[in-house]
This record gives sequence, structure tokens and C-alpha cells, in this order.
Amino acid sequence: MPMPPTVPTESKPSARARELVMGAYDLHVHSGPDVMKRRIMDLDLARRFAEVGLAGYVIKSHYVATSARATLVNAAVPGVRVLGSVVLNALSGGVTPLAVEIAAREGARLVWMPTVDSENERRLRGGATDQAKLPFWAKLQDEMREMGMEAPPVAVVDESGAVLPETRQVLERIAHHGMVLATGHLSRDEIFAVVDAALEEGVKQIIVTHPDFPTQNLSMEDQRMLAEMGAYLERCFTTAHTGKISWEEMITRIRASGVASNVLSTDLGQPANPPVEDGLALMADKLLAAGFSEEEVHAMAVRNTVKLAGGSPA
Repeated sequence: MPMPPTVPTESKPSARARELVMGAYDLHVHSGPDVMKRRIMDLDLARRFAEVGLAGYVIKSHYVATSARATLVNAAVPGVRVLGSVVLNALSGGVTPLAVEIAAREGARLVWMPTVDSENERRLRGGATDQAKLPFWAKLQDEMREMGMEAPPVAVVDESGAVLPETRQVLERIAHHGMVLATGHLSRDEIFAVVDAALEEGVKQIIVTHPDFPTQNLSMEDQRMLAEMGAYLERCFTTAHTGKISWEEMITRIRASGVASNVLSTDLGQPANPPVEDGLALMADKLLAAGFSEEEVHAMAVRNTVKLAGGSPA
């Protein structure tokens, strides 16, 4: 039986990097309790964020809304602002305005388009042969499928590529509540269709979720176009750390699309990966070593994340 790949280890972040990312929000965190095993629970993570001077984070679960968890953490741990979210996968009801409305009333900040249940993810996962390269949640999806409990994929566009009426209703609710739209695991064409519709519906803040991830894999030109449309390009620590893209290529894409349109997040929380609270600073060290200035790193890690989190500028 082949051994699983070894996830590369990282040294602790430098003091310089820690200082540069102070006041940042991590907008993509997989903390516990969750359906899958996570490296750290919410209360402990909030305390660690406070200890290292990070402003807060967004709890992401592929399966359940997280606003209630965020509210409890905020009541229990002073000095950190934890934000909730909802991912429009099957268990949340799919792409339905009701899911967004309820999440908004619970205080959610981010709404992700479908991820594990997206048509794009299902199509590409169906042809996957190298089990060692599958993401952490894929094992759970496979287990549910083997038990006969796989939900149908969640569509956001019709056969012609036009956004569905319910997708547009979701975008209207996001705009109404001043929430942030994240594109999830959509395909290239779906991303462009949804971003176009979001702008038409008045959505002010849009994040293109890990555009370097294999199931998105947007070209440099596509990334530049989305940046010109006003979307932020999310650079996730785990995408490069786990070898889905090289650090060198990710850095090239950041340069090509412009610092002002890029936002750093970690996508951390998996047991085998580094501590969540280290992720942004580890990214800062990589960027500094590649020649980015301290001001550029601060802009992507702190200034842009604070804007998206709806916080006060540092």
C-alpha cells in the first residue's frame, strides 16, 4: 500500500513577518468543531490569534453555516473578532436566497458559492486517479458516496452558461446585506458569469477563491481580467504549501495582477498542516524573500483583509 505524501514542514515565522501581519484577518480558516477532524478548535484558535496580534478570522465549513459558532467565540474570547460564513453546498440548501438570508441575520460576513458540491468540482473529481493528491475533504465525499448518500451537484448556471434565477436572487441578498461574495470551487466560465451578475446586482466585495487551485487554475490573463473587474484574488497558503502550485508561480501571478487586487489567506486547519496562526506570517516570509516590500505585504495581508472583514483600517 503506497504511503501518503509527506506534507512539507515549515519553520516558525520570523519576528519581522509576525509584525507585518499584525492586525490581519484570515478570511479562510477550517477550525473545529467540524465534520472532519481539524487541527484546532475555535476557542483555542481565537486565543492564539489574540496572542500573536491577529485581528480575527472567518470560520469556513463546507457543510454547515458557522455564524452561531462565531458569536459564541466572540463572547468568550475578547480581543479577537471571529466571523461566520455559509457555503452554498447541498447541506445548506444549495444556491438558495433563504440560506443567505438566514446566514445574514445570524451575522455571517462571507457567502461562498458551491465548493465540494459544485458541478465543476464533481466533474473534475470524477476523473481523479491520484488519491494522494486529493484535498482533505475528498475522503469524506468518497465515504458518503460509498454509503449511497451523495447529494446531487449544485448548479449556478444553466446549460447556456447564463446564471440561474436563484443564483441572481442569492447575489441580490448578498448585496442587500453588504456581505462578501466568494466564488468557491466554480469553473473559469462559471466564475466570470457569477462575477458579472454580482456586479450587476450591486455586490461591492468579491473574492475569487484560490484561483491557483487545480479545480480553478485560472490563467494569468483571466486573473488580470477579474482584478480589473474589481474582484480580489485570494492567495491561499495551503495551495502552494501542499504543492498544488509552486511558490514561484504564485508570486508571479500576484505580481501580474497587482498587489491592490490580491488578498492573503491560509485555508489552514487540516491536522497535517502548520498551525493556523502561523500561516499568514509564513506567507509574508515567502513574499519578502521574493522581493516584495514590507508595504506590499502589509497591503495584502492586513489592509485588504480588514476591508473585506468590514473592520476598521489598522
